Amino acid sequence: MTEKIVKVENRAGVHARPSSMIVQLTKDFPCNVYFEMGTTRVNAKSIMGIITLLASYGSEIKIIADGEGEAAAVETLANLFKNKFEES
Repeated sequence: MTEKIVKVENRAGVHARPSSMIVQLTKDFPCNVYFEMGTTRVNAKSIMGIITLLASYGSEIKIIADGEGEAAAVETLANLFKNKFEES
């Protein structure tokens, strides 16, 4: 299991477009990928799950991956957050 905490740095937060980008990236990894915020854990391969997190600017999300390619999945997603979903 690989985990990493990321911060939402784009001003609009994780809305529909970033959620779609996340799902497109995670579908290519065979491992299970989850986002955890507070006590809520959602499947990062589910756009509706991601949107229900209501992750706004400054929120911290834990990325959790388990299985084949878990480290690559976590790093790929962390980079997406770091690059502000190309919205800067």
